[in-house]
Amino acid sequence: MTKHKVFISFYHEDDQRYKNCLDKMFEDKVINKSVSYGEYDPDDSDEYIKRLIREEKITDSSVIIVLVGKKTRERKHVDWEIYAGLRKSVNGKAGLVGVYLPEVEDRSDREKFLPKRLKDNVDSGYAEMYDWNEFIDNYEDIIDDAFSNKDTWGFLAKNSREQKKING
Repeated sequence: MTKHKVFISFYHEDDQRYKNCLDKMFEDKVINKSVSYGEYDPDDSDEYIKRLIREEKITDSSVIIVLVGKKTRERKHVDWEIYAGLRKSVNGKAGLVGVYLPEVEDRSDREKFLPKRLKDNVDSGYAEMYDWNEFIDNYEDIIDDAFSNKDTWGFLAKNSREQKKING
């Protein structure tokens, strides 16, 4: 597997344990560009935090992985991170992958759990969704595919939605 630069987007309060699991799995396999817990001061302005994440983390990431838990859809930072990954940057647009966490049992209702920008891209065919176990078993191939497809299928990426301003 090529060592891709991967950014993991998730709701820190509820889903940190899954991100920690991926950090261990990805060790020495990817360049992890994700935000660490407490890395940014929540008292800083939204615009400042968005800029730091975009410039320090996402600009050169080649694949964005969105961990989809029960409250992920509500989080403004997740929307900002997807938005930043789909912007033209150093590596072009990032590939986009969604991973349903085990707590999300009813996966038939995309409106209920998927962040809207992720749903737009799943619906367009740019992003793929995977169950947690499927992702764990095949993550190298899934990341490679997302990286390979980002240029081929980049025209399918949807990023025109207004950025989320508040959680909820």
